[in-house]
Order: sequence, then structure tokens, then C-alpha cells
Amino acid sequence: MSEDLSTRRDALRGLAAASLLPGVTAAEAAGTDVCFLSAVEMARLIRTKKLSAREALAAHLKQIERVNPKVNAIVNLAPEMAAEAAAQADEKQARGEKLGPLHGLPVAHKDLMETRGLRTTFGSPLYKDYVPTEDDIVVERMRRAGAITLGKTNTPEFGAGSQTFNKVFGATLNPYDVSKTCGGSSGGAAVALACGLVPVASGSDAGGSLRNPAAFCNVVGFRPSVGRVPAPKAAFAWSTFATSGCLGRTVADLAFAFSTIAGPDPRAPLSIEEPGERFAAPLGRNFKGVRVAFFKDLGGVPFDPRVRSVVEGHRKTFEALGCVVEQAEPDFAPCEVAFRVLRAWNSAASYADRLHQHPEAFKDTLRGEIEEGLRLTGQDLARAETAHGVMWRRFQAFLEKYEYFVLPTTQLPPFDVNTPYPTEIEGVRFSNYIDWMKACWYVSVTGNPAASVPGGFTAEGLPVGVQIVGRHHQDFAVLQMAHAFEQATGFGKKRPGVV
Repeated sequence: MSEDLSTRRDALRGLAAASLLPGVTAAEAAGTDVCFLSAVEMARLIRTKKLSAREALAAHLKQIERVNPKVNAIVNLAPEMAAEAAAQADEKQARGEKLGPLHGLPVAHKDLMETRGLRTTFGSPLYKDYVPTEDDIVVERMRRAGAITLGKTNTPEFGAGSQTFNKVFGATLNPYDVSKTCGGSSGGAAVALACGLVPVASGSDAGGSLRNPAAFCNVVGFRPSVGRVPAPKAAFAWSTFATSGCLGRTVADLAFAFSTIAGPDPRAPLSIEEPGERFAAPLGRNFKGVRVAFFKDLGGVPFDPRVRSVVEGHRKTFEALGCVVEQAEPDFAPCEVAFRVLRAWNSAASYADRLHQHPEAFKDTLRGEIEEGLRLTGQDLARAETAHGVMWRRFQAFLEKYEYFVLPTTQLPPFDVNTPYPTEIEGVRFSNYIDWMKACWYVSVTGNPAASVPGGFTAEGLPVGVQIVGRHHQDFAVLQMAHAFEQATGFGKKRPGVV
């Protein structure tokens, strides 16, 4: 887990950047309290001129300078670019121009998302010097909503795996125990939020990348329905596995940011027509009589007892909300065929040429997955697509009786940061680097929206996430239940020791 030391130096320039912001005092720039305001409140203070965009940026740059060296969450800091954008934001407001919902809010984007004029590495040495000329749609939409891009967050190589380390930047550490992993692949984003380095952050999810790190870092992650955040440049335009989204310290913050990136795009065939503004609506709802299915064992999937204990203890939480809770789950067996085969096929199609040209640049797990994909036949793909369809229909039928399905986000607590992936849980041995993530990628196969919400801590103080899955395209309903659960429990209010 080596790293490019020049990028670490880039990530330590927060103090110098604060001096680029005229009118910002040292006290204002050191405002840790500002950094833990909710995104909703921070945006309100900026819009009412009680906090300027420059002051908000300066406070976060100071927090990055103080905390980021301990966790390595933000790996490409752009203080000069951010300072210029913050100054322009304040000037725009002073002129009385129309402001976007995220006006003046500092944000960081996952290093899988292209950012115009700002280095984007995809966690790969092949792209360590790549500077895009265009923005990813998420970056573009957040920028248009008034957000200030201050940098990029760390991710595994090409987002493969739920452990955030790569040869360019090294590992990102869990803020609740820096000897542990933060999860992934949106690991840097989750840590940046937990540490107050940004109020909201972008991310993406194919097999759990918005949910696993949220669970490991005690923040909120949301995998939306595919097409809710369209992917107009995706090579596999009809794929239903990968989707972009965002994370937040609270469900309300996440929904607020999500409202600016969701919405249709005619260039994406799976694009959902509903406008994103829907997600800015109040999240309150009465859940009396709502039927909730509580997981059993997902057909024999192993769970660490510490995780199982925390999540099973929340049956009473949902009952206290007025829900009718029953232990029930569908048969997820088709996922084993659908996800493994289609993921390997996607990896081979995406990276085989680069692997052939630069075999030394790829980590062993991704190399093995690409090679597995190259061995697939048309019959293999047909079998996987058939299983995919079977699982989709089965899960939608299951949720005709229940409005929500609740299960753990992860199968174990955060593990040692020097372990590439867990090889065993409760005596069940794994041969593949994604076997320990089934609680998330089973849900990915269904295509249904799912949120991970802080659910408590193990005896060692490690965070545990509760995963709430909703009906087909009922993204807002998932956020409503996640909000109600969050308000009833309050575990997300605990800050990590490193801050």
C-alpha cells in the first residue's frame, strides 16, 4: 500500500489556502464547529449571509490540514481552485443573483469521478497524472447547484473492492480506529464526512460502495435506483449494477445533496423521469402499520455475531415506529450467478486491454477478476442474465407484502487496514475478494434502492450499519424510513476520536 508522496503534500496545503481568502480571520478559518454543522444548516447560514462561502471553505481547509494527515481521506486537494470559486460565489451573492441549493458548500468528489481541471486517478498508477477536460454528471450538477469543489476522495483501484487502498495514495484509515479499514469503494468520502472535512460528498455503488463505507464510518450512504442519477457516458448503458449517488452525516443532508444530482437525462436509456427536487421535500412520515421484513441469514451467509447482535436488536426500534415486523426473506440464490458473472464480464470488458499492456499496474484481485471475465462464454452470460431477471421478479413479488426489507449493511465490523479483504467469517472461508460483501451485492442485483444508516457500535467501539431496502423506484420512501430510524436512535451523532 505505497503512496505518491507528492499527493500527500498537496493534501496538507489547507493552511496556505486559507490565506488566499481575503477577509477570513484565523479564528474563522479554525472553526471546527462550522465543519460539523449539518449541510442543510450550513447552506441556510450562507444564504442568509451569516456565513460566507469563503469562511465555510477556510474552516474546512483548516480541518483538512489538522485531521486529514491522520486518515488520508482527501487525496487531491485544490485549495487555489476552491478559493477562487468561493470568492466568485460570495460576489455572485453580493450582486443579488439567483443562488443554487448548494451555494457556497464545500464538497469533495470520489476519485472515480472526472473533475474538469483537477487530477483524477481512479486509484490507478496508469492515471496518476490524468487531468480531465470535462466534469462527470454528478460533479457538473453539484457545481451548477452552487457547490465548491475542494478536492477528491480516495478510492480503491478502479473502485474494485470494499477496502480503500491503492498504489497512488496508499490506504484511507477508519476514523473510529485508525488500525482498521474504512471500507470502500467510497471510503475516502465516508471518512471525509465523519471527520468534518466536507458537509456532503459524492460516491458510487455497484456492489456496496456507498453503503459499506457508510456503515464502517458511522455516516449515511444511499444506493439509489439505477437511473435516478443517470449515467450518460456509461459504456454499458443498460447495466443495472453501478450507480452514482452521495453520502451525508444525516439522512436530511444526504437527501438535500441528492436532490441536486438526481433527475432525468435524455442521453441515458435507464434515466428515471422524476425530477430531483422531490428529494428536497420534508422526510417525516407516519409508519404505523407498515410491514417490514427482517432478515434471517440470507440463505446461509455468515455474519459476525457482533454485527448480528446490533442489527437484530433494532427489531424493537422498527416496532416502536409503529411497523409490523416479521422475520422473512426471499431466496437470494440467483444472485450468486448473476452478480459474479456479470461483474467479471464488466471488469474484463472495461480493463482487459489495459491489463494486457500494463500487467504490473493491476492488483491481484482485480487481475484475477478480469481474467475470469475473459474466460466467460455467451452461454455463461445468458445464464447470468436469466438469473438476474429471476431475482428481480422474485424480490419485487416479495415486497408486495412488505414495504421494506431490513438487514445488516456489512457481514462483519471494520477489519485490519493491512488486510486486503477478509478470508473468513464464523468459520466460513472465502476464495473471492467480494465474498464478504454479499449483504450488499445481493441487494445490488435486485436493483432496489437501499440506505445504510448508523445502527450502533460493537463493544470495541466499531460502527455497525443497518441497511434499509425499499420497493422498486421508491427511493424517497427509503430515505423517509432511514430518517425515522436515525431520529429514533441517534447513533450518527457520535464523532470519531481523531477529530
